[in-house]
Amino acid sequence: MEEVMELNVSPVTTRPGIKSQAIAAPPFRLHCPSMSRSPSLDSAPKSPRSSFTSRLMTPISSPMKKAITNMQGYLEEVGQFTKLEPQQGQDAWLPITESRNGNVYYSAFHTLSSGIGVQALILPLSFVTLGWTWGIACLSLIFLWQWYTLWLLIQMHESESGIRYSRYLRLSITAFGKGRRAYDLGEKRGKLLALFPIMYLSGGTCTILIMIGGGTMKIFFDIMCGETCHVTPPTAAEWYLVFACAAIILAQLPNLNSIAGVSLIGAITAVSYCTVIWVVSVVKGKPPGVSYDPREANSDMAKLCNILNALGIIAFAFRGHNLVLEIQGTMPSSSKHPSRLPMGRGVNFAYLIIAACLFPLAIAGYWAYGNLIPESGMLDALYNHHGNDTSKLLTGLTSLFVVINSLSSYQIYAMPAFDNMEFRYTSKFNKPCPWWLRTGIRVFFGSFTFFLAVALPFLRDLAGLIGGIALPITLAYPCFMWIQIKKPPKYGAIWSLNWILGVLGMVLSILVVIGATWSIVTMGLEIHFFKPQ
Repeated sequence: MEEVMELNVSPVTTRPGIKSQAIAAPPFRLHCPSMSRSPSLDSAPKSPRSSFTSRLMTPISSPMKKAITNMQGYLEEVGQFTKLEPQQGQDAWLPITESRNGNVYYSAFHTLSSGIGVQALILPLSFVTLGWTWGIACLSLIFLWQWYTLWLLIQMHESESGIRYSRYLRLSITAFGKGRRAYDLGEKRGKLLALFPIMYLSGGTCTILIMIGGGTMKIFFDIMCGETCHVTPPTAAEWYLVFACAAIILAQLPNLNSIAGVSLIGAITAVSYCTVIWVVSVVKGKPPGVSYDPREANSDMAKLCNILNALGIIAFAFRGHNLVLEIQGTMPSSSKHPSRLPMGRGVNFAYLIIAACLFPLAIAGYWAYGNLIPESGMLDALYNHHGNDTSKLLTGLTSLFVVINSLSSYQIYAMPAFDNMEFRYTSKFNKPCPWWLRTGIRVFFGSFTFFLAVALPFLRDLAGLIGGIALPITLAYPCFMWIQIKKPPKYGAIWSLNWILGVLGMVLSILVVIGATWSIVTMGLEIHFFKPQ
């Protein structure tokens, strides 16, 4: 973001009996290094224009003063500002806030790319437990709930004091920490509450994307090659390596704004494969033996855990809250044109498209397959039941869309990790990372996530458990943050609503973790290292 500043004229005495005019900093400034005030105007390097104006405004004639004042008012009326340095502090060096040229279209691209993923393909599985009525009701309720918390985050991005919170972790520290000292107990509490879920959503999601992308590459190869192909197919680990190398190459794009085109491609492919899967499933019709009767549970506890897992599946389908502040941080902002306005328009447009993808996918998928839908979701259901009577071109194209979307999602979810690692360097040495170090950081992160994908192939089976721990980031934390930062009237409607939703979000998170743990204990977990399937 380019820092913007209005010219305020204040009298300064230069010598007895004579007054001149000097440039003063305005009361409202938008900046956001590490929740600290940006340097004052006096210590900032002055632009040539400001230096020239300062020389003119030492004792000069009243007509000249009046002309300059009138020109200042004109510039303010047409919305132009005297510009200082483009950015101040470390934000100018970090990948998320390095470029402040984002717009409403970029925000929509990033939100779509991060908000739609292959986790949406298992949405019909929740209907198997909840049934038609409760399934549609819970899906609608959680969709509206997370849309509301997303709106809260967008509004809290810019504080009344002019500070911009371009990272979820910084907003968490401000809301849940009482002090501002570097090692204050309150700051540690804010980090403790948000650091693990955020880092899991960054590194863990990228690891799972390697598994999904590499595994879908294998499926694409099998579909296009067919039985006539005599080439020995690569192993699952080799497909993971191919995907990871492609992800590392794309990760060399410098900052979040620079991957807007990648996010656009990812959004298009996500909408495409979601639409193709449910349309083909409906057109081909129900396979024999489809039933909509709820699956029987061995005990009341097992039935309760199935319901909790179904709610967890719906909640996990909506993701991206840990990225919304980062996306908004790439947009310019000023007192007259705050970033929350274009960000809100972009997000609302994106979520209308997300709803148009996920609701038909869940409803049509359950209608088409009922209790026959596999644990892995709609993609495998399409291959299992309609693979023979669907053209290879269509099924292969769907697989290719999943791979491309996984590659693009990897970039946006990895960006907070890149930003955090570069922040360590810039904080210690007070200078931007050299190109070779930035490249090394991204190669290291890609290699590390590839290693996790190969070494811990059962990580996908733990996604529900660890995802339950990360669930408060979406449904609970934004409500509590709003109460702590905005301080609405106690016992008022907004205060009560946020308390209710926040407590329910925490309770749901705990219940989902319990349900996932119970399922792992009762059904077992096949643990095998360095043997990806």
